[in-house]
Amino acid sequence: MSGLLDRRLLFVTGKGGVGKTTVAAALGMLGASRGKQVLVCEVEPKGDVAAAYECAPAGFVPRQVAPGLHVMEMDTEASLREYLRLNLRLPTVGRIGPVARAFDFVANAAPGVREILTVGKLCYEVREGHYDLVVVDAAATGHIVGQLAAPVGINELVKVGAVRSQTRWMLDILEDARSTGVCIVTTPEEMPVNEAIDLAGRLEGETGVHLAALVANRVLPELFSRGEEEVFDALGEPEAVAALGAGPGGGSEAAVAEVLGAAALAVRIRRTGAGHLERLHAALGASCPLAYVPYLFTRADGARAVRQVADALAEELAE
Repeated sequence: MSGLLDRRLLFVTGKGGVGKTTVAAALGMLGASRGKQVLVCEVEPKGDVAAAYECAPAGFVPRQVAPGLHVMEMDTEASLREYLRLNLRLPTVGRIGPVARAFDFVANAAPGVREILTVGKLCYEVREGHYDLVVVDAAATGHIVGQLAAPVGINELVKVGAVRSQTRWMLDILEDARSTGVCIVTTPEEMPVNEAIDLAGRLEGETGVHLAALVANRVLPELFSRGEEEVFDALGEPEAVAALGAGPGGGSEAAVAEVLGAAALAVRIRRTGAGHLERLHAALGASCPLAYVPYLFTRADGARAVRQVADALAEELAE
């Protein structure tokens, strides 16, 4: 994990609901804390990154929200305007009129056009050296492969001309493992782990982008030792529950049983999650580092949560 932030472009993805935006925001915060100029880009502009930093909504033009830390939201039409301005020297106008309408038609008819404008903008920021690190709050696992594979598809389809040359330099950045990587976020649950394993295989088979790291989010701590579990099991016997309920300062038998049941449930959830993470490690651990972020028994979003996740990742990166 120690070299994760040495890359220039990091795509953070995962099944919806696993905390990928928080992890992306934490990586951006961590990079900025180490003196880097960092851009955190939200590919699907829903305001989640702004909410994570508790700042005003971002737009396509990057905005600084902390020393060294900038945020933006992707806008494919704005990306098209920028591309036309930089490459064709067209004047900047509101929607570029007929060009924008033609873009809408082509983007809907030709798979990969919107993806190219998204990935191309990110690669452009890396190529131009505007930032030391670009962290992407990317699409969820069901869509990220399509985005990353779009330059490959167009490069194979178009053999000559400007379009091929444009996708070629993008691929040079995307396929350089020292420069670019994907960070998959998961949680210790069956479906997120299954999707993480499947995505890792698809990344290798359908794109040339390197899997840089796995982040297991919301990992519960080991609450009890084996010896303590044996004590809880013994206390769960009917005679023990009755004695605890009748003792000085004790509650009702139902209350005692509820507390012991909660303890047993916590152990069971922790052990089940550990089993899923062992399966993840067995499938991918030999080729990809796995970082652990503990469950936050507090508010799980906002700047405080981002700082806590950044601190946890900092410990993992130091190992």
